[in-house]
Amino acid sequence: MTAFLNPLLIDEAVRRALEEDLGRAGDVTTLATIPAAATAELVIASRGPGVVAGLPLAEAAFRIYDPSVRFSPATEEGGIMEPGTVVARVSGNARSILSSERTALNFMGRLCGIATLTRRYVDAVAGTRARIVCTRKTTPGLRAFEKYAVKCGGGSNHRYGLDDAVLIKDNHIAVAGGVTAALRAAKDSVGHLVKIEIEVDRLDQLEEVIAEGADVVLLDNMAPDLLRRAVDMVAGRIRTEASGGITLDTVRAVAETGVDMISVGALTHSAPVLDLGLDVVIR
Repeated sequence: MTAFLNPLLIDEAVRRALEEDLGRAGDVTTLATIPAAATAELVIASRGPGVVAGLPLAEAAFRIYDPSVRFSPATEEGGIMEPGTVVARVSGNARSILSSERTALNFMGRLCGIATLTRRYVDAVAGTRARIVCTRKTTPGLRAFEKYAVKCGGGSNHRYGLDDAVLIKDNHIAVAGGVTAALRAAKDSVGHLVKIEIEVDRLDQLEEVIAEGADVVLLDNMAPDLLRRAVDMVAGRIRTEASGGITLDTVRAVAETGVDMISVGALTHSAPVLDLGLDVVIR
């Protein structure tokens, strides 16, 4: 699945991050210790194994700060890294590189961490029909990038926000007056191109969904035996999604129930940052 990142979003976010880090006076350490005309050649290298994601943001950090800095990727998005893998090469004005280094590495470390964790989940369900998808449990302001990283890791995206699909959850059902009432209200409200998904945690609720019809049913916090029964009940008429506290230890058993998708909030809210470093090339 191709991962696309809008360049307009990249520049806006990176510029904001640079402004946050450089503050009012700039990089006072670098300005005090590095001559203005000094140049340097450095490499971004991985300190551990993982999946590459975020090269466009790293490139933007150096470019926006100083367009004369040269950034040359040595890997591709979605590629596999081992400890010591050179991800990219950076050369040019030393002050510029050192002042934008942390912004570049912060973005890349975060996105590589998400891509790496996603790949572990994707590998864990290999050979089943299940696709691993992310959720809206993202860092405020970074959702587009974090969902991009999920795709770099081989996963798929759920809805991007509240505005691009209907997902009727338990509180909606309770206030609307039940599963059937909520589904009918949604169908009456949204356009024919908007998908409707509804969350259930009991088989009697699922019966209502099957009778009324929906595009997707989210089977929430169901044990594998119950998930299997739910998938059998649906019999391919509605796409099925499993969700709720699914871990690397349990995801294979969930996938083997026959669900179409498995949503995992941990992909974005709990992925550890991948350790990357910017190292000076000594010649």
